[in-house]
Amino acid sequence: MSRPAALVTGATSGLGAEFAQQLARSGHDLILVARTVPRLEAKAVRLRADFGVQVEVLPADLLTDDGVASVGARLADPARPVAVLVNNAGFGLVHAFEGNTVEQEADHLQILVTAPMKLMHAALGPMLARKDGRIINVASVAGFIPRGSYGAAKAWGISFSRFANLRYRPRGVTVTAVCPGFVHTEFHQRMGASMGRIPKWMWLEPDVVVRQGLADSAAGKSVSIPTRRYATLIALSRLVPDKVAAAAGNRGR
Repeated sequence: MSRPAALVTGATSGLGAEFAQQLARSGHDLILVARTVPRLEAKAVRLRADFGVQVEVLPADLLTDDGVASVGARLADPARPVAVLVNNAGFGLVHAFEGNTVEQEADHLQILVTAPMKLMHAALGPMLARKDGRIINVASVAGFIPRGSYGAAKAWGISFSRFANLRYRPRGVTVTAVCPGFVHTEFHQRMGASMGRIPKWMWLEPDVVVRQGLADSAAGKSVSIPTRRYATLIALSRLVPDKVAAAAGNRGR
């Protein structure tokens, strides 16, 4: 690849697709990771045609050890450097913790915590050796409030990104947790959540979230909360009782 390369997980829809598009527009070649080969190939064809970039498709199921290992091996390959890693793959569970099977909860944590941790570890070696790189972890405002295992997993991503950015930014590698609120993507429909109670003003568009996330990553910030309205809500959430914050977070179930 002749241009800097960005690897995006969950790249065929939602925020992942938007990250891929905006990174391509800014001159990055791409490695797209998702489970479904036809959707990966179709996305790659469009990006090549629209932006003239090279696009590599990497089919992988991040629920499996083999899938994570294959993506980790690509990130760790010093002969084919990856300048930007976007850990975006994820899903939510519509039921509360006790309403899910333990297997569902374990898969949930695999995608939201274990896989991103392993991919960051794989990417860091070559990035630190080059003294250059960016890692973006797609988290959520749910990570700032009591929000079941989803919020807990996203809180891990936020906390680790803050630590990693402090530790590795002086060595040339920035780590940023992008924390959107409700975004117009397929995410909630795919998890079967009812979103009718969410006020219109709380919805964000994917391009806004990604544009600010990329800008904050380039600026070296450890946490990006897209839009002033959500930054204000998160600041206020620290002042109210947990019960109030949790009730607000449960509107999307």
